[in-house]
Amino acid sequence: MSTGNRPPVRVGVFGLLGSGNLGNDGSLEAVLGYLRAEHPEAAVDALCGGPGTVSARYRIPATRLHWNRGEYRTASRAGAIAAKGLGKLVDVFRTAAWVRRHDVVIVPGMGVLEATLPLRPWGFPYALFLLCASGRLCGTRVALVGVGASAISDRPTRALVRWSGRLASYRSYRDAQSREAMRAMGVDTTRDEVYPDLAFALPTPPARSSDGPGSGTVCVGVMDFHGGNDDRARADEIHRRYVDGVTRFVRALVEDGRPVRLLTGDTCDTSVVAAILDAVDSPLVSAAEAGSLADLMKETAAADAVVATRYHNLVCALKAGTPTLALSYAAKSDTLMAEMGLGAYRHPAREVDADRLLGQFRSLERHAKALRGTLAERNLDATRRLEHQFTALTAALFPASDTQPAAPALRETR
Repeated sequence: MSTGNRPPVRVGVFGLLGSGNLGNDGSLEAVLGYLRAEHPEAAVDALCGGPGTVSARYRIPATRLHWNRGEYRTASRAGAIAAKGLGKLVDVFRTAAWVRRHDVVIVPGMGVLEATLPLRPWGFPYALFLLCASGRLCGTRVALVGVGASAISDRPTRALVRWSGRLASYRSYRDAQSREAMRAMGVDTTRDEVYPDLAFALPTPPARSSDGPGSGTVCVGVMDFHGGNDDRARADEIHRRYVDGVTRFVRALVEDGRPVRLLTGDTCDTSVVAAILDAVDSPLVSAAEAGSLADLMKETAAADAVVATRYHNLVCALKAGTPTLALSYAAKSDTLMAEMGLGAYRHPAREVDADRLLGQFRSLERHAKALRGTLAERNLDATRRLEHQFTALTAALFPASDTQPAAPALRETR
């Protein structure tokens, strides 16, 4: 496309990207695919948690999100505490200086407006507030694209999230309950839209045929789960119950002669994989080494069925068209399963009952053929809706672009 004599649009991407969470990186990959397909003239760089990984994997310049390299480590000594405090001040000026170099900053997906997992207000919520406030002060458009949100009880965190939402130039959400959560926290959402999770824009791998229901591999996606932000007092108890329940379920599958493939979605999940492998100790159980959502989709596409906890493990399995049962830890998982036509196949991650879970799993497999048809229909609808998301994003963030307003095709980013 032609840009005439205008300088390229300067686009920044922002978030905990390249830090080991495959869902976050998948959202970035989807947005980069959109930018490279529809705005190839744009100059793109990142302010993120893992700049080395982002630069190497996605071929864009990247800057470290926080001045203090120990931002997400627990500080107990006086020097470490002082460094964290100083870092908060330095980050005010670092963030503003980075933002003012851009015409547009995109926060690609992720649950940046929620607290469904343990979260401190002066961590990422503070960083997001600095971004949105800097955008407003510097005249840079900040877009929260396809993000997740939840009701937040902690007052400082809620205030930072609310003001981040208010100061952003553009907001869209990955489900209706996220939009409602922001409205309930005092953000005017009347012009905000809801679209499928950005990961649904990624390429879908071909499904492999199996020898029939009840014979092939079962993917079990695990998580280093300790409950949510309001569960800190009983986090260890929740974790033990979760690991024990999933381990019992895996052992039951193995006793039925089923191969089990353990999946993760974040580097911290490997401890749970190790615990299950040690407890079950069977050649039928193996662990996948997935480095991206594309890798996870390939694993889930090759399976007869999936049982998973992490939100983006669920997204990968559903997008691959594989019958899926959610070990649900938050409303976002329940909403996703309902939207994809599998709302009946949910089990609480906080109270995993291996016997009941096994019964639900067997029901899932009995209805596998019909569920695959339902998922095929829902995935086509998700693709169409994301085309509208990217068209709306172009209209909101690139008003001077020479591009035509037709909906862009969703293209491969690899």
